[in-house]
Amino acid sequence: MIGDLHCHTKLSDGSMGLEDVIYFAKRAGLDFVSITDHDTMAGVTRAVILGKRYGINVIPGVEFSCCDAKRGRKVHMLCYLPQKPDRLEGLCNKILDARTKAGQEMIRRTARFYPITADFVSRYYAGSKSIYKQHIMNALMDLGYTDRIFGPIFQQLFDSKRGLAYVGIDYPDPFEVIDLIHQAGGLAVLAHPREYDSFDLLDEMLEREVLDGIEVYHPRNTAEDVQRLEQLAREHRVLKFGGTDFHGFYTKSYSPLATCITPHETLNQIFRQKRGV
Repeated sequence: MIGDLHCHTKLSDGSMGLEDVIYFAKRAGLDFVSITDHDTMAGVTRAVILGKRYGINVIPGVEFSCCDAKRGRKVHMLCYLPQKPDRLEGLCNKILDARTKAGQEMIRRTARFYPITADFVSRYYAGSKSIYKQHIMNALMDLGYTDRIFGPIFQQLFDSKRGLAYVGIDYPDPFEVIDLIHQAGGLAVLAHPREYDSFDLLDEMLEREVLDGIEVYHPRNTAEDVQRLEQLAREHRVLKFGGTDFHGFYTKSYSPLATCITPHETLNQIFRQKRGV
């Protein structure tokens, strides 16, 4: 029994539709999959229905964008199996609204350097709950200015320090998000500590005993990262999660579905906890 518990669709910044992700997760031999679109659970109900159709179990999830103000870094928090998802709706709407406004401004700024229009870019985010930099880059790809999402033009436009079109977003504090996840009856898991160098934050979270799990298995983790995270999970008795952080071709690196998985042991523990056993 294995699961890929970190997948994105066109509802946020993935390139594939919800049904395609569910179908190919089953084809990849997975028993479980979680759709963890950024700051929205809009696809959860349909994902569960599609999972039943294709014979794969769907674990409701969402990935929250946060900011570790103490260290000046982004951080992502995964939430699984919230029993009262309506308690997360206000936070989701607040973040999506801020991202959409930032995305609209980034389109305007990009148009100073490349001949794109807001209407043209809109066809790429039509199915999403917000506007992402990947949508703007896809428009530039179709116009022939680049052959990839993440490359020199992405850095030129969207580098967080020097990008010509970059617009920052005020994301919530991760500890506030964890508290809200727990109020909603969900499991709070720190996503990919390597991605934003969240190891110091991870130590703080473990010290405060607020985490339910760590994303130990991730495509961009090194072998040393995995060993370190496995040890921390054992020492602090938190769950070991894994997922590909799947985005289709809107991705930074090679990571097909089922490349990184959540092991049988964690899946059993998740459901035991939720049943109160």
